[in-house]
Amino acid sequence: MKLPRRKFLHLTAGAATLPAVSRIAWAQTYPTRPVRIIVGFVPGGAADIMARLIEQWLSERLGQPIIVDNRPGAGGTIGTEIGVRAPPDGYTLLMALSLNAINASLYDNLSFNFIRDTAPVASIASIPFVMEVHPSFPAKTVPEFIAYAKANPGKISMASAGIGTPGHVAGEMFKMMAGVEMVHVPYRVVPAALTDLLSGQVQVMFDATPSSLPHIRAGKLRPLAVTTAKRQEILPDVPAVDEFLPGYEARGWYGVVVPKATPREIVEKLNKEINAALADPNMKKRLTDLGGAVFAGSPADFGKFIADETEKWGKVIKSAGIKPE
Repeated sequence: MKLPRRKFLHLTAGAATLPAVSRIAWAQTYPTRPVRIIVGFVPGGAADIMARLIEQWLSERLGQPIIVDNRPGAGGTIGTEIGVRAPPDGYTLLMALSLNAINASLYDNLSFNFIRDTAPVASIASIPFVMEVHPSFPAKTVPEFIAYAKANPGKISMASAGIGTPGHVAGEMFKMMAGVEMVHVPYRVVPAALTDLLSGQVQVMFDATPSSLPHIRAGKLRPLAVTTAKRQEILPDVPAVDEFLPGYEARGWYGVVVPKATPREIVEKLNKEINAALADPNMKKRLTDLGGAVFAGSPADFGKFIADETEKWGKVIKSAGIKPE
């Protein structure tokens, strides 16, 4: 039977809309079973804490259990690969953080490309770092520190929680922009690095504010500057490195991504619920208490931010010749 052209085109157009209608209906009923959040680090760490904050909110709003699934190892790359390779159906979320942008250039043999293989959902929190020294160190400001470092090349030891960690690359970027030489001393964990900084065994460290703030408030460490673009409310009298080295910025950050082919409607639904959480006064207070700040935006905003961070740290890693342990 031969259909009239107008009727044929009408039927064809109707058929073409079926997948879109199906996806929208799927997103409206999503989720119908538990959702897991992959965290590439051990329980109790910052990434795990952030995931559990969002887990509680999403579970209540979406009406399904949200399960945090810790898969630590290899600087977070093991958990990342599990998240990247999961079915793109919205039932596996991945906790993304600054290390993902760093690892993209640090490791040559990753079996995935973080930007290519994930879809950004929502940014969650930003964590400022602080450039800090032992109180006995002669420099009391960033300009004094740079002058001292130039007068004593290679005699300042810079501690970090390990090669390729955010604190390490933040320090390397400072070295590049200030034109100074420092000896990097990598530790396995932040507490070990802080212990030697507190005892004066090393002289400087770029550390996340949550772990260093108690020592700063107790007068056991001297903050020279925060590494964010602007001064921070948590340390209002401490200048930003940018005031002395324009364009310098380093911070920790956290967010959620999903496998690349996850339906756009599901991504938007998750973004809406996460941003609603970040607008809640109680959530804001909990993030502030952890030393962080709300970092909200659209999936596109988060995607651009990840791309910019990956490019920035790629240049630092290449210039400094940083190689993984």
